[in-house]
Amino acid sequence: MSAVAEVMSTVAPNRYPRCSELPTCPVCADSMVAAEASAYVSDHMISYLWTCDNCGYGFVTKHALKQRIVCN
Repeated sequence: MSAVAEVMSTVAPNRYPRCSELPTCPVCADSMVAAEASAYVSDHMISYLWTCDNCGYGFVTKHALKQRIVCN
């Protein structure tokens, strides 16, 4: 069985609580609560695999981590 994944952005249009950053399925518009899997792509990037429970569509999002500034 082969799989095809689409990479989508996790940039939210507004900066309200975390729930606004959770994706919806681009096929059926069902809400997604948790990613199926995640992986570090680099020191500052994480990718997430999402699969819709409603229609089965799968896609990948990437999230850039903010660098922490340490003050001494």
